[in-house]
Amino acid sequence: MKIRDLDYSDSPVNQEHQALGLPPVEQIPLHPVIRAAVVFASFTLIALVVLGLTQLFGGSWEQGLGTIETTLNDSMFWNALLVGLIAQIIDGALGMAYGLTSTSFLLATGASPALATASVHMAEVFTTGISGISHAKFGNVDKKLFLRLLIPGIIGGLLGAVLVTQIDGEILKPFITVYLLLMGVYVLSKAFRKHIKTRSGEPKHVAKLALLGGFVDTSGGGGWGPVVTTTLVGTGHDPRTTIGSVNFAEFFLTLSSAASLFILVDETIWHVVAGLIIGGLFAAPFAAYACKKFSTRTLLILVGLLISAISLFNLYKALLA
Repeated sequence: MKIRDLDYSDSPVNQEHQALGLPPVEQIPLHPVIRAAVVFASFTLIALVVLGLTQLFGGSWEQGLGTIETTLNDSMFWNALLVGLIAQIIDGALGMAYGLTSTSFLLATGASPALATASVHMAEVFTTGISGISHAKFGNVDKKLFLRLLIPGIIGGLLGAVLVTQIDGEILKPFITVYLLLMGVYVLSKAFRKHIKTRSGEPKHVAKLALLGGFVDTSGGGGWGPVVTTTLVGTGHDPRTTIGSVNFAEFFLTLSSAASLFILVDETIWHVVAGLIIGGLFAAPFAAYACKKFSTRTLLILVGLLISAISLFNLYKALLA
């Protein structure tokens, strides 16, 4: 018989579990599979940083500094930084909507769906990587759920990348905008839902859910969290391990999607990608502050209204074109 090592301390997580009628947090040792995934994610992020610095200063220091100066003088960089900041605050507080918020903004600036989703996913490699590693370190990742999400999510993401790059952006943009609008309304509707009692047992249809979530995430520029996390948590599964497992699986989905989009998309707005990354990195303390000061319902209303309003504006522009 397995003896569960429960944490009975008065931590914020345990207080939330008590309010939701859940048992105390279980101290789960890091499984070798999860440990290997953490090591891979860590080395990948370090390698990407080194590669980026090499590309920036590979020619000469003067050329690298000139590129930095040009980027800092570009208004799009600062707009992207602000959007990355806001999007990461929302994502850090709710566990979702970074891609939806960022993609909605990029579409509003005139970027094609392929270019918008490519830029967002390249930036998300860093934000999802750091988030996933943190969840794993805190014991929030369930090995079984993580593995059940991993492969179908990646397959769905690759299929979405093919769709968004092979169809004319002007034809696809209204459909993506409608999708984002519906997701905004869906997030908004969650603010007025009552709590659903938790379920026991293994979650069902995880592979199908991950396939759909990966597909809409890449083709629409966001949706993994709203599709997968909200479905699993909304049907009563443990919020802590669900959010942690979904977030860590998202890193591998985002990494594969970003690599495929980098190959398939002819252009990349690197100054926008840099802005989204830097804004996201600075958002961590603000996300914690938002979680402390605002209720989940308030944050859901804010993100739902934001995504819906931007999507309506994009749809209005598309219909007039």
